Amino acid sequence: MSAAATGAGAAARPFFKTAGLPIGIQLYTLAPDAAKDLGGTLKAVAGIGYKTVELPGFMGKAPADLRSAMDAAGLACPSVHVQPRGGDLTFSGDLGKLAAALHAVGAKAAVAPICWFPDRMEMRPQAGEDMGGMLRRLVGQMTADDWKANADFLNQKATVLKKEGLKVGYHNHNFEFLPLGSTYGLEILLRETDPSLVTFELDVGWVAAAGHDPAALLARHKGRFTMMHVKDIKPTTVPNFVLKMDPTEVGSGAIDWKKLLPAAKASGVTGFFVEQEPPFERPRIEAAKICHDYLAGVTA
Repeated sequence: MSAAATGAGAAARPFFKTAGLPIGIQLYTLAPDAAKDLGGTLKAVAGIGYKTVELPGFMGKAPADLRSAMDAAGLACPSVHVQPRGGDLTFSGDLGKLAAALHAVGAKAAVAPICWFPDRMEMRPQAGEDMGGMLRRLVGQMTADDWKANADFLNQKATVLKKEGLKVGYHNHNFEFLPLGSTYGLEILLRETDPSLVTFELDVGWVAAAGHDPAALLARHKGRFTMMHVKDIKPTTVPNFVLKMDPTEVGSGAIDWKKLLPAAKASGVTGFFVEQEPPFERPRIEAAKICHDYLAGVTA
């Protein structure tokens, strides 16, 4: 066989098989299903072929019970989303208890899924506001100094949790791209956080919904993003900074995965988690299977 033929054959191999990386899922995608039947949902996820699960939080359950359910399904949990504040197992709570909970589920990373909003802001929905409306109001009030304070917050929490062998991360939406002069929130976080302490989880769908190129962002910040939410959007999505997108299954939308997946790996991403936003056009578990099967076969 010629070298050219060998190279062509290698190039045609599925990305995840060639890279030796597992396909994971953020359980937020199946939140209603998991709330009704966690064990059954996890077994269904494993049956599809997923190998890892990122938890959207501790879901009101004991960490040991979560670990038992994941072990029973044969799934690993590399990371957990941890809110900046709001209770005991948050970044503003007892970090010793948080570390113990993360160890109990087997996680190595605690990822903030949203920023810490300053105390001056009204954190309760106003008249006529739903949760999304409240978040859009709060985001519009964020200043460059607020984002710098968020970077300090992440550095401080990461310094403590590093002693427990845990990494702290930050997950973006699209509001972090709201222009602040010549910069924006995510750029400030990347600049002001310590790379030895704080990592980032790139939500591809929200980056694209903000009108930015995920591959270009990864290239500019090589090594800073070690996790990714594999999320697709329809071409009808209008660029915005206010938590709006037209979601679809991975491989059915506007994202060029054949370009993006190798770019992500080259930049340092090793944790890939499918996540899909509502509304869903089919049962969530079916959507999760469509996403997985596309990724399992995509070549790059």
